[in-house]
Amino acid sequence: MVEALRPDDIVGAGLCIGCGGCAAAMRMDRDGLWKPEAGTPGGADFAAQCPFSPAAANEDVLAAERFPVAPARSDLLGRFESTWVGHVAEQAFRTNGSSGGMVSWVAAELLRTGAVDAVAHVAPVADPQADGRFFSYRLSREAGEIAGGAKSRYYPVELSAVIAAIRATPGRYAVVAVPCFIKALNLLRRTDPVIGERVTHLLGLFCGHQKSARLVDSFAWQLGTPIARVRAVDYRIKDATRPANWYRAHLTLDDGSARAEDWWHLADGDWGAGFFQNPACDWCDDVVAETADVAFGDAWVEPYSSDGRGTNVVIARSPEIHAMIAGAVAEGRLALTPVDAAFVEQTQAAGFRHRREGLAYRLTWRRGEKLRPVKRVAPSAAGLPLRRRLVYRMRYMIARDSHRLARVALRTGKPGIYTTWARKVLSVYRALAWSHGRLGVWVDRVLPDRRVR
Repeated sequence: MVEALRPDDIVGAGLCIGCGGCAAAMRMDRDGLWKPEAGTPGGADFAAQCPFSPAAANEDVLAAERFPVAPARSDLLGRFESTWVGHVAEQAFRTNGSSGGMVSWVAAELLRTGAVDAVAHVAPVADPQADGRFFSYRLSREAGEIAGGAKSRYYPVELSAVIAAIRATPGRYAVVAVPCFIKALNLLRRTDPVIGERVTHLLGLFCGHQKSARLVDSFAWQLGTPIARVRAVDYRIKDATRPANWYRAHLTLDDGSARAEDWWHLADGDWGAGFFQNPACDWCDDVVAETADVAFGDAWVEPYSSDGRGTNVVIARSPEIHAMIAGAVAEGRLALTPVDAAFVEQTQAAGFRHRREGLAYRLTWRRGEKLRPVKRVAPSAAGLPLRRRLVYRMRYMIARDSHRLARVALRTGKPGIYTTWARKVLSVYRALAWSHGRLGVWVDRVLPDRRVR
């Protein structure tokens, strides 16, 4: 019965995203993913609060509660007041961020105007080797502190300590998070009056999927340095002279030196292939944080994707955030241009395809006796060409087997076990998905469907 649902059931079904909303104690598992401690109590409250629970309210229900008078709605974007493309024009927000600086600007503006007393956001930890992780949530109470959490962090984090801190100290709080964490907080707000009163603003990040901590191990292996020497990680070094979508991984070592490499030279450098993806991400249908007051992503279309300075697309859902942004645009503080929903959808086309068409296909797979996800997308493989099905199957396999091979590499001290496999499987994936190389030419002959993957 759903009323008896436990965190262990969600974990066992591969549906736990590790948000920390259900447990006071979280642990990082052998694959570098956060999980609640075994035996954490469940029950009706948990069933209603877990973002991947079959009994939890979905994003459509939550958005209708939060934004009942929103003037616009899209099947892919959800409810919203306005949509924008551009960047921050004032100070160094754009320079310091991975994209156009809008996430940090809105967070800092909420603090500056007194709309909130603190912002919960992800930032680097001071001593990752002692802490056992490279990033975690922290609370910032001054606008100037927000800069320390700027830039994209593709690293597993969890909310349990932040939730405890909010419960312990009265005030108004904003939280910056990915869509499933935003959903978890909205579900918690429904049943926990303290969180409902104190968490007043939710700032969402567009999300393709979450990576495990093993991705940093892989960076270290491929850049020829022991993970014990790594003191800082930057997933996206910004260079105004290069296109924004030319990611470059960067590690800072204990002696102050650095190692860096472009993602396309890495064995696992194709983001969409799914290396080290959290298994729960394959059962998510929210790309753009549909239940957040405002959501931010990268403008992955030309001419913006070639602009190394970075450009955001922004979805304002609450009237308050819409008014804040529109006012700052009028004052020249933000260089944003209104766009329509179709433009924003185009910037995230690959993510929507994987989370809607791909999810519908994955929902048709047999999962034995495991808990079955309940999503807004109906199970279906109708009209899906064989090649597309193989792409989705291969992504699922890569996400699963990358963790398995990394375990062996860590246990034996032989990184090549993982990296050799990763390079070979990536070449096959690129041939199948993008027609790369000689194998891609052969695949085109046998499976001629060459639509963008």
